[in-house]
Amino acid sequence: MFPLERQKKILELLMIKKVLKISELTEELQVSVDTLRRDLNLLTKQGKIEKIYGGIKLVESKFGESTIDERMVSHLEEKESIAQKCCEYINDGDCIYIDSGSTTYQIAKYIKDKKKLTVVTNSIPVVNELLTSDVELIIIGGKVRQNEKSVVSYDYLFNFHELNISKAFICASGITIEKGISDYNLEETVTRKKMIELSKEVYVAVDSTKFNKDVTVGVASLDKIDYIITDHHLNKNFIPKFEKTSTNLIISE
Repeated sequence: MFPLERQKKILELLMIKKVLKISELTEELQVSVDTLRRDLNLLTKQGKIEKIYGGIKLVESKFGESTIDERMVSHLEEKESIAQKCCEYINDGDCIYIDSGSTTYQIAKYIKDKKKLTVVTNSIPVVNELLTSDVELIIIGGKVRQNEKSVVSYDYLFNFHELNISKAFICASGITIEKGISDYNLEETVTRKKMIELSKEVYVAVDSTKFNKDVTVGVASLDKIDYIITDHHLNKNFIPKFEKTSTNLIISE
């Protein structure tokens, strides 16, 4: 196993158990204590884990939003299910936008066999996933957010209005009936708002933990969202509330 694979595995294990002993990790990863220490030192330096007596734990987020690495492995089964449902709405020849979220990233894994598909994205993981496929890629130019592995942009950096997007797949950190979708980062919302404005159809792909949350920055009201695709753990009380809106709520199995 390569160092990056081991480090990703360590984070995945911590998402499940929260605290791990060094002895548990050496046994699970089948590596020496010295090799493990090098991985842990790097993850500690990156601010992803914290060393405690005899073991390690995840560093808790300070401002409400967990890191992209944490989100990539949390609720993974639900996110994959949502992504597969999203793919049912993607056709050969489409030009789609895939947002820089951990749920929307999963979509990239299931569209590689689509024909004459164009993907516009600001997500570096999405680009990496599709780089060796036949999908035509357009990456939005702008400033790289290294912690989020995304690119944020403005009109003066990227000519958004030249794009002809048929379907946009947007992520969100919060959804309420009253306020619509919201997110933590102001710069990220600039691109999301642009894509919602430009796209013929707007899909929001979010796991069920995001419902009934209104976080830092408002992105769009529900009347601007055509579909919300989520997982089957959604509280059933939300379903009749969406029936009173123009947004279609789709629940993946």
